[in-house]
Amino acid sequence: MTERDSLPPGPEFLKIGDFARIAGTNLRTLRYYEELGLLQPAHRSQGGFRYYRETDLHRLNMIRDLQELGLHLDRIRELMATRENAADRPLYLKRVREALAEQDRLLKERIAALEEQRTRLAAATCKLTDCEGCRVMPAMGNNFCEPCVITGEPLPAKVSALF
Repeated sequence: MTERDSLPPGPEFLKIGDFARIAGTNLRTLRYYEELGLLQPAHRSQGGFRYYRETDLHRLNMIRDLQELGLHLDRIRELMATRENAADRPLYLKRVREALAEQDRLLKERIAALEEQRTRLAAATCKLTDCEGCRVMPAMGNNFCEPCVITGEPLPAKVSALF
């Protein structure tokens, strides 16, 4: 039997390669999502060829959107399974809200850590302005810059690692 003999009926089916191209992804990602149970082909031929419908793009885009929000694929799979298996829509919506609230909390923590890093970088950049007028060039293991010979202040941790 040839591949053509096992094609699904109708033009609404797309071969995996065509679907990947339209979706802006690759075959490996589609197969991986299938392996994880996130995205199943609409049809599989007798020869094992995968076929998708254009409507499968909605599911793929939902996976991407949730990933962009920072949800891990296993969490997305749980939410999608709840969606498909739940006759109880309020339960599904509650679980999605909980997942998004948890992700919001994690993002806030990450933003706070990044803001702290920015503060330390700003202090280090400011300190480097003092270094421009200094003639001391410390060598490895011979740090003449701690404390700073110009200001007498300790160096910010990010700068002292450079000297």
